[in-house]
Amino acid sequence: MRAGVVGAGLAGLMAARTLRDAGHDVVVFDKGPSPGGRLATRRIGGARVDHGAQFFTVRDETFERLVARWRDDGLVYEWCRGFDREDGYPRYAVRGGMNALAKHLASGLDVRCRSLVFRTGRSPAGGWRIGLDDATSVDVDALVMTCPLPQTYSLLFTSEVQMPDLLWRTEYDRTLALLVVLDGPSAVPTPGGMQGPPRGDPVFNFIGDNQQKGISDLPALTFHASAAWSDEHWDDPPEVAHQALLDLARPWFGASGVVEAQHKRWRFATPRSIWPEPCWTPDHVGSVAVAGDAFAGPKVEGAALSGIAAAHALLG
Repeated sequence: MRAGVVGAGLAGLMAARTLRDAGHDVVVFDKGPSPGGRLATRRIGGARVDHGAQFFTVRDETFERLVARWRDDGLVYEWCRGFDREDGYPRYAVRGGMNALAKHLASGLDVRCRSLVFRTGRSPAGGWRIGLDDATSVDVDALVMTCPLPQTYSLLFTSEVQMPDLLWRTEYDRTLALLVVLDGPSAVPTPGGMQGPPRGDPVFNFIGDNQQKGISDLPALTFHASAAWSDEHWDDPPEVAHQALLDLARPWFGASGVVEAQHKRWRFATPRSIWPEPCWTPDHVGSVAVAGDAFAGPKVEGAALSGIAAAHALLG
């Protein structure tokens, strides 16, 4: 069969690779300039900064087998086993930044970036027609939807596929992020990460030093504001939110100065509730599956497992 995957984040890429490895033709669409979604890495001058997902852990045996392969290939490495204290669970990072994992998974796939899916509907042959915003369309036999659930609902609604209300009404926390390149070492203690919220910090729920993590040649920090703070300041003018974040982050700069600072907005950062199954398929339609981090857990591992489950649901 020919399968269409909407969304080139981790769930979409894992679904696409699973289907491709099973011998099927797959095309992936994403509105962004490159694959990855929140597996996002940005170059700022000579610095490299992860500004979405910062690391991942492993609990599931299926995911462990994948990670072991990536580790053997030199793609991923153990960053640490805890931040304030060691807890025995490896935190994995990706050489070259988290987006390098997305590029690795996209290799060999037909991934069409800057392709905004405008609608989905039934094709004359009984499969699916994916309509793009440039007025072109692509017909496929099966469909995997991995964009945020409210967007998935809007796209499937025109196809008369009714998602459960509890699923499509899933709410997401938003995150405002700040990226800062410094001219010297930061004040973030070894191993270069503080999580949940960091000790003594009322605003940020994660602070990462990308140089200590091992992906940046220059000192560069990532700050993720808490969901509450991000929601309160989401509608602030960009320059106001940027300056507020910069002022709040300054204690973590130590004696170093700011070379450059940027900020990023994650509208669908973290689902507030998790669907009990790893993916969703409508009872009356066997050729569509919905996946993402709102299913198997709002983490890298959960998104990967959800994409795999969606592919297996289509394969039967």
